[in-house]
Amino acid sequence: MIQRGDTVKDKDKEILLTREGYEALLKELEDLKRNKRKEVTEKIKEAKEFGDLSENAEYIEAKNQQAFVEGRILTIENILNKAKIIEEDGYSDRVTIGSKVKILNLLDNSITEYHIVSSPEVNIKENKISDESPVGKALIGAGIGDIIKVKVPKGEVELKILEIRR
Repeated sequence: MIQRGDTVKDKDKEILLTREGYEALLKELEDLKRNKRKEVTEKIKEAKEFGDLSENAEYIEAKNQQAFVEGRILTIENILNKAKIIEEDGYSDRVTIGSKVKILNLLDNSITEYHIVSSPEVNIKENKISDESPVGKALIGAGIGDIIKVKVPKGEVELKILEIRR
């Protein structure tokens, strides 16, 4: 059995992204700057026409949206400034960020495929899990045939790695 430990977080370290994740963030950033900023500015302008700003729910909501949009822009710019794109080039013998891993749950014999990504790319609906999640941490560095024990909210599961692709 392989047990994986925690990794040290460093706010200034590079952020590993798949090409797909990098391009999605670029697209989102462009939309926020070109479209969302204008939409929010227009909502603020319209809300000001209602008068007293201190009790104007539309104005307060528009300002909150503006803060969210500007915060998201800063977050994405920070991620992109630190980003390093991972090359995904076929099969690999060890799980790393960017790997697509087919695993067998030894408790219920179900097979699942996860794409191991960094936290900015996580999308549970697409089985994109973070390298910092319990399953992601346990899989990093493991190889085909390895059996991994992972503590999850429902208890402990054993996972066997069937395939690794990049």
